Amino acid sequence: MGKIFCVMGKSATGKDTIYESLLEDKDLQLKRIIPYTTRPIRDHEEEGREYHFCTEKDVQKLDKEGRIVEMRQYNTVYGLWKYFTVNDGSIDLDKENYLLIGTVEGYVMVRDYFGAKSVIPIYVEVEDGERLLRAISREKKQDVPKYEEMCRRFLADAKDFSEENIKNAGITHRFYNFNLDETIAEIKKYIQAKMQ
Repeated sequence: MGKIFCVMGKSATGKDTIYESLLEDKDLQLKRIIPYTTRPIRDHEEEGREYHFCTEKDVQKLDKEGRIVEMRQYNTVYGLWKYFTVNDGSIDLDKENYLLIGTVEGYVMVRDYFGAKSVIPIYVEVEDGERLLRAISREKKQDVPKYEEMCRRFLADAKDFSEENIKNAGITHRFYNFNLDETIAEIKKYIQAKMQ
């Protein structure tokens, strides 16, 4: 039976880079679960690659059809943004292993939907000061930097990824991203062991 490996961590922990590296690793052969969002597309993103970008009308239709697995909502400085996973027919745990990126709350909902034996958490951590420096550096590269939203996300992470939430989710293993290559190698070994 296949597994869904859920990569999560606060903003600017390197989880996006880790996620992409794991997907590209031919030894792992992980399939991407593409999340959905109502937030606007960012520079250098493509529809169907990082996210499926949709409208509130799309959300209502998917919800009415009972296809939303989990959803998180954020009151941003630009309005309400939703991030969610959809059972859109692309997940077949009888045949494949998958990789998903999300939050602790999202992980819990996916785990509850597909079952604890099928959903494995991969929690990535970086010291907060280092995370803030990374976040600023990343935002500077945007055509129109959105520092206010970056700060909101940084502060919201303290609540979303609180020690209490991590404990309540049953997450006991953490990957400390001091060195990206070493962290990716450590996570790869972990995934391979869980696939056995």
